Amino acid sequence: EVQLVESGGGLVRPGGSLRLSCAASGFTFSNYGMMWVRQAPGKGLEWVSLITKDDSSTNYANSVKGRFTISRDNAKNTLYLQLNNLEPDDTAVYYCTSRIIPTGWYWGQGIQVTVSS
Repeated sequence: EVQLVESGGGLVRPGGSLRLSCAASGFTFSNYGMMWVRQAPGKGLEWVSLITKDDSSTNYANSVKGRFTISRDNAKNTLYLQLNNLEPDDTAVYYCTSRIIPTGWYWGQGIQVTVSS
């Protein structure tokens, strides 16, 4: 069974930092690119970042570029998102996700990040 479990969220002041983790199991993690997606209160899903299966390439939404860093440890089956210089508009539920062939998209349960003074 494919499982994605996020952790590391919480409440942080503007300008602060958090590191999100996504522990993957039930599939060969190193065979798949991974993404982070977020959903702010009352808004739709927003793609945040992606990383290729071998960490050779990453990409970021303009809204987080230069502040967030995606990474992965294939030996630990874990995806990360380092969030720096957080802003109130970064408040959202953050999800890790991937399309696992042949069954389809899988999502974690989500982790809350709240940026507030």
